[in-house]
Amino acid sequence: MNWNDEWKWAALLLAGFVAVFYLPVGSPRFDGAVLESFHLVKWYAREHVLLCLVPALFIAGAISVFVSQASVMKYLGGSANKVLAYGVASVSGTVLAVCSCTVLPLFAGIYKRGAGLGPATAFLYSGPAINILAIVLTARVLGLEMGVARAVGAVGFSIVIGLLMHVIFLGEERDRADEQSRLPVPEVARHLSQDAVYFASMVGILVFANWGAPQSATGFWQVVYAAKWWLTAAAGLGFAVVLVAWVGLRWWAVATAAAATAIAAIVAPHEPLIPFAVGALGLSVATATDKGDGRDWFGATWEFAKQILPLLLFGVMVAGLLLGRPGHEGLIPSQWVSRAVGGNSFGANFFASIAGAFMYFATLTEVPILQGLMGSGMGKGPALALLLAGPALSLPSMLVLKSIMGIKKTIVYASLVVVMSTATGLTYGSVF
Repeated sequence: MNWNDEWKWAALLLAGFVAVFYLPVGSPRFDGAVLESFHLVKWYAREHVLLCLVPALFIAGAISVFVSQASVMKYLGGSANKVLAYGVASVSGTVLAVCSCTVLPLFAGIYKRGAGLGPATAFLYSGPAINILAIVLTARVLGLEMGVARAVGAVGFSIVIGLLMHVIFLGEERDRADEQSRLPVPEVARHLSQDAVYFASMVGILVFANWGAPQSATGFWQVVYAAKWWLTAAAGLGFAVVLVAWVGLRWWAVATAAAATAIAAIVAPHEPLIPFAVGALGLSVATATDKGDGRDWFGATWEFAKQILPLLLFGVMVAGLLLGRPGHEGLIPSQWVSRAVGGNSFGANFFASIAGAFMYFATLTEVPILQGLMGSGMGKGPALALLLAGPALSLPSMLVLKSIMGIKKTIVYASLVVVMSTATGLTYGSVF
């Protein structure tokens, strides 16, 4: 018997017993915070799992099966052209309207397929941070200079963070590149243009299904929002054609899934989650029962789902317990946050960066939250710091990142985001 291990177990059991013994059940704040954790995870399941995470998981699975490792390494690998690799990764968020959690399967897909740590983390940051709708909304609600500062800061952050991650873990990256270079180059089953259309159709479904309502009731963005489900359906129809023509799924399986989705849309025209769920289930059955690449695709998607979903949902629950939802209290009183981010001191910017890094922001929700905080006295510097740290990081995303790239890289990545957000907020607050 190893007494050191036994003492550790005894200490853990004793700590757990004391925590449960003194659990403040009956306290209004504690009971409210527990309810908030379930409210937040319920909202996340309804608003983000089907529309955001499921398409992202299928895209990640497709990357790991259908995109050759040689192609990923050519454009995003450690020895790829740095201008091209970081340039593409740093502006990816203008296309993907995703949050810090939805980008995780996509990051995992390209990283495990051979992308260098630098370009992959640049993509990881830029995906949720440079959402074009969020930038426009920031400029309209919080001021033009804040919108411009957010756009410039987010693009710059993604490149700098990616380069720093590459330099810090240069030794590991070289070893990884050497191992990948010795792998055989697989045969390419489809032309690059076919793969481009295939992935564009999936990205189209992801983007249009999650298109948020603009602030203005008129204009181009409102037209797109009004037609979002028709655009999603068009992308889905193109996707179905590609699945049969180029991916090789059985036509009758795809046709059955498409017909079931259309019927669900007709039966429940005001409940888009129902046809979306039917379509996702149909795609799952069509790929899982396929005897070719489709089965591998489903297997890769399922592996990502098992790795990511439990940690995400647990992280969302913890975030709800600690911070609650917008307008609702968690264990940490919102007044503490408001008081801590006033002015433009180092402490205010640092606290805003830390709070942003651990809070969960759904796409576009950070702007009205910040509007309320600024109305309560939040300084412009801390506001920008939270804008730069919040959408790109969250407690749920950090839990998942640990399982993808390890605890050391996750800590370094999160620390870089917090430090750079703090420094940028201080600079911006001093100027404006």
